Amino acid sequence: MGKQNKIKFKYIFEDDYNPKYVNGAFGGISPQGEIVINFYLERVALPRSQTYTFKEGMVLSELTEEREPGDHDTSVVRFVENGIVLNLAHAEDIHRWLGEHIKNLKSNQKKNV
Repeated sequence: MGKQNKIKFKYIFEDDYNPKYVNGAFGGISPQGEIVINFYLERVALPRSQTYTFKEGMVLSELTEEREPGDHDTSVVRFVENGIVLNLAHAEDIHRWLGEHIKNLKSNQKKNV
């Protein structure tokens, strides 16, 4: 048997490392031929202000016509905080890695049913 070569990868990260929750992504192929993925958290919009009627210290109802912005009820926010840029080889590696984890997760979920 031949000698096995080994390599150890060490991970360096800041003390304030904090993974972000995302529930969507958008992007495409850049002019340089790389894949760009922008991750976002999609949520309902928060109003900038709301006005309520009140009487004797009790809040009665919101004056929806005075809510800012006016399209609050029909708005959805996609908060984009981060993204990645990958060349083809790295995109394929991550695709394979993610596919393996999805397969394992589905297998584990079937076992738990």
